[in-house]
Amino acid sequence: MIRGRIMTKLYLEDICAGQKFGSGEFSLSAESIKEFAALWDPQVFHLDEVGAKDTFFQGLAASGWQTACITMRLFVTGELQPANGFIGAGIDELRWFRPVRPEDVLHLQSEVLESRPMRSKPGYGIVKVKVLTLDAANQPVQQFVTSMVVEARAKG
Repeated sequence: MIRGRIMTKLYLEDICAGQKFGSGEFSLSAESIKEFAALWDPQVFHLDEVGAKDTFFQGLAASGWQTACITMRLFVTGELQPANGFIGAGIDELRWFRPVRPEDVLHLQSEVLESRPMRSKPGYGIVKVKVLTLDAANQPVQQFVTSMVVEARAKG
């Protein structure tokens, strides 16, 4: 996210394939990983550093669903700002590449894959975006493709 700059709300006509957008950053702590896991994904590798050592992850790791929630936060507060907000029409190809650890700092790189008017709802369109979540070393930790409903400036 570009700090100190007012982000322009974008209409369908402003968004085209190939455009790229960034985001701010989000830091994780061991405590936040354990708190999320206690509520939503209570498995030992998300809850306990000692118990996690003998698991597949060989240490405390954030739930993939926590990574997805953080990604959503970074996405809606990032540089891509649809005029009508973020109205999801689906997520495809959700992948987790590596574990997110305490003290990791995440950010996004998003790329528009497609932008087209909706035939069924004049005045709106579908924007398909590939969203890549990266750690501080720019290593990918998660990726998905989302389709969003975006308001058109021209109303039909």
